[in-house]
Amino acid sequence: MASNKGGKRLSLTRSSSSDNDGILSRVSNAVSQSPIVYRGKQAASDASYVTKRLLKSTGKAAWIAGTTFLILIVPLIIEMDREQQLNELEMQQASLLGTPSQK
Repeated sequence: MASNKGGKRLSLTRSSSSDNDGILSRVSNAVSQSPIVYRGKQAASDASYVTKRLLKSTGKAAWIAGTTFLILIVPLIIEMDREQQLNELEMQQASLLGTPSQK
């Protein structure tokens, strides 16, 4: 029990894991510096930029369309509804008074 076999085992494990880490890190560095990976990252970056710009311009267009609708179309719809109600009221009054309705 006085021998330090556990310490040797620990150092062997450390050295073997550091060798594996060295190999993995070298492979990882080689892959990350590959032109294919670089082009893939560049394409992803370009795609995200285009998507961001598209969403921004779509949001602006939706805002413009929405406010235009509220300012121009909604009052027109309300006025047309009022006119229709007024015409119906006139027709009801005319039918109650017995006068022929005009079309």
